[in-house]
Formats: sequence, C-alpha cells, structure tokens
Amino acid sequence: MDFYIMDIEIGKKEKISNGIRFLGIDYGTKRIGLAISDENGVLAFPKEIVLNDINIFKKLGEIIREGIISEIVIGESVDFSGKLNVLSDRIEVFILELEDKFKLPVYKQKEFLTSVEARKAGSSKKSLNQSQVHSKVKQIKSGRIDASAAALILQRYLDKINRH
Repeated sequence: MDFYIMDIEIGKKEKISNGIRFLGIDYGTKRIGLAISDENGVLAFPKEIVLNDINIFKKLGEIIREGIISEIVIGESVDFSGKLNVLSDRIEVFILELEDKFKLPVYKQKEFLTSVEARKAGSSKKSLNQSQVHSKVKQIKSGRIDASAAALILQRYLDKINRH
C-alpha cells in the first residue's frame, strides 16, 4: 500500500514509504507533546514538544515529512468518570484541521491522567531533596512530560491494534 502526504506549503502530494509509522499527540492549549513510533508501528518513543501557536501546522508538517508519518493518534481527553471533558471540543477541531491539512487518518485514543503517569514514570521511589524537586519542576516546564504522555497515548493505541 502506498502512502502520500500533502505538502501544505506548496500544495502537492509526496509519496512516502510503505511502512506504517505513527505520530502520537498529547494536545494542550499551550504545548503539544509529540511521540513517534518505530517503522513497524510497535513501539512509541517521546519525540518533542511544540508550542500550540500559529505555526503549529507548519511544524507538524515538517515532523510528518521528516518522520515519514502515515497515521496520527491523538489523546481523547476524558474526566474522572470517563466522560469527555472541556478540552474535548478543542481536540475535535484540531483533529478536523489535521485531517484537512495532511490528508492522513487520525485516530483517537482515550487518555486519562497520562501526564501524571508520565511524571511518575520519570521520578524515583526515594524521597526527593530540594535540588531534585527543582529538577522535576524544570523537567515538567520543559515539556518532557508532554512528550512522554504522547508516547503513553501512542503506545496504548499500538498495543491495542497489534493484539491480533
């Protein structure tokens, strides 16, 4: 099966590889965490964070072309009861824009507290001293947590589709 990507800058399609590589997205109003799968669509890895600003689709286009992405997975934000939350409407609009601009399939993966889970995975079981606390705050602010949360979202989706 051949995959193509629409270059939004010049309006033409480019053929990409026959492998399936996924981009995982942890959507936030200020920052968006990104993760990328391996070429086999089995393992997810944190990639980076990008600012959710006017240049977001240009930046995503670069990442999609560079990573040879054929499918996108975005976290579907739910609350404690499992119902869609306040961010859900913004995510739906973002999904429509992704589909329109890149002509790639976008899948939703329910996510709940993935940022908290990513933060816990990055911390140790021992108590933290003052410099460790400062380091954790810097880590969170730098966005590594958002990219790790995107990797958790993507990995859950990959595990689900690779079960058969």
